[in-house]
Amino acid sequence: MVERFPSRLLRLEGLAVAVGALVLYFDANYGWLVLVLLILAPDLSMVGYVGGPAVGAVIYDVVHTYTLPVGLGVIGVVGDSSTAIQIALIWLAHIGVDRLLGYGLKYPTGFKDTHLQRV
Repeated sequence: MVERFPSRLLRLEGLAVAVGALVLYFDANYGWLVLVLLILAPDLSMVGYVGGPAVGAVIYDVVHTYTLPVGLGVIGVVGDSSTAIQIALIWLAHIGVDRLLGYGLKYPTGFKDTHLQRV
């Protein structure tokens, strides 16, 4: 059980991020349609694997780390841009659900090798 604890914490973290992002999203009265249309958009980064596993992993990981959507959300709040905030919350929800399901950042050895597990 102890050896699985970090993985469980990362999944719980993903749940917290996903739920938090969705609560903020609906609290701001953003609509369902944009959420449904964009929730899987970060997975388009898988196209990077056409360039090979190393290139694909880098592109996928850049899009699936919390860094960019948090930055976009901060820019949205400071710049008073509801569009930036809306996109950032959808992006964060996507990453959070991925983590909850055990999909982690990719290693260049192959798409199924992640920091959480081998999928």
